[in-house]
Amino acid sequence: MVRFNCDYSEGAHPSIMERLLQTNMLQTAGYGEDDYCEEARKLIRSKFGAEEADVHFLVGGTQANLTVIAAALRPHQGVMASSVAHIHVHETGSIEACGHKIIAFPSIDGKITAKQVFDCVQAHKIDESHEHMVQPKMVYISNPTELGAIYSKEELEKLSSVCRENHLYLYMDGARLGYGLAAEDNTLSMQDIARLCDVFYIGGTKVGTLFGEAVVITNPELKPDFRYLIKQKGGMLAKGRLLGIQFQVLFENDLYMEISSYAVSLADRLREAFEKAGYPFLVENKTNQIFPILPDIRLEELKKQYSFSYQQRIDKEHSAVRFCTSWATKEEDVDSLIKEIFKQY
Repeated sequence: MVRFNCDYSEGAHPSIMERLLQTNMLQTAGYGEDDYCEEARKLIRSKFGAEEADVHFLVGGTQANLTVIAAALRPHQGVMASSVAHIHVHETGSIEACGHKIIAFPSIDGKITAKQVFDCVQAHKIDESHEHMVQPKMVYISNPTELGAIYSKEELEKLSSVCRENHLYLYMDGARLGYGLAAEDNTLSMQDIARLCDVFYIGGTKVGTLFGEAVVITNPELKPDFRYLIKQKGGMLAKGRLLGIQFQVLFENDLYMEISSYAVSLADRLREAFEKAGYPFLVENKTNQIFPILPDIRLEELKKQYSFSYQQRIDKEHSAVRFCTSWATKEEDVDSLIKEIFKQY
């Protein structure tokens, strides 16, 4: 069985595994206070042009989202997000469990607009009973989104502007950030993200590491006591150097973008094959996630050799599914799948 169902089926990039083995018997301080974590922080600050940013390494994406949102919001405040946002549908109510409401906006591709944010804030302000309602305070976006779409520089600038005009925090979930930055139609730079967001995280779990994400805080308001929240929310790793080493390897020689570009190039080949075979897509994107719509009978045949994710029912005979490529996807597996796509049953 060849897995195209997600982008974290394998372990870690060989360069990361090699460095972990090389440093395995060295003694370091714990909880992210070691030299490897500090060097990784310096590399990330340099790459993103954010020399004053605080950088924290957490064990996973859910812990990153939970910790950032809990740290930023007061008890009566909520976070705005798309209706398909990861925090809304795939994190088991972790945000709500901390007492914060998710204010969900309808979205086709997972993106939300500056107008949606502005309208929500204005509706709250003019409502005579606003003190009896959850106060919108943070905007959560994923880039790429859960459906593989990416924000343009113009879109992110508009979101950032409306957030700053209304004293809102803008938070970007970058679980697949590398794949977004490597997309053919991307117009955002690393520096743009650091400049326009108050806080964001750089995904490692889905982009080459064994586990772990790097939270980058650029807004000074969100920096105090953040490590307390990391510990409280279960995101702090005692052997923190394992996280620092991994991000050090990713960013010291542009490995992060190298492996992201590789994954996107393979996704482009699959996307082109589905298109040439006459299959439409649930959403259009240029990242490493592909959402073709196929007859159920074809999907049953593909299931015999390939694993992919079910997305949604389209009609009684067709379904939308997701195929993912990653840093570890083999070219020969892509070649094999392309042959199957064009095979007639």
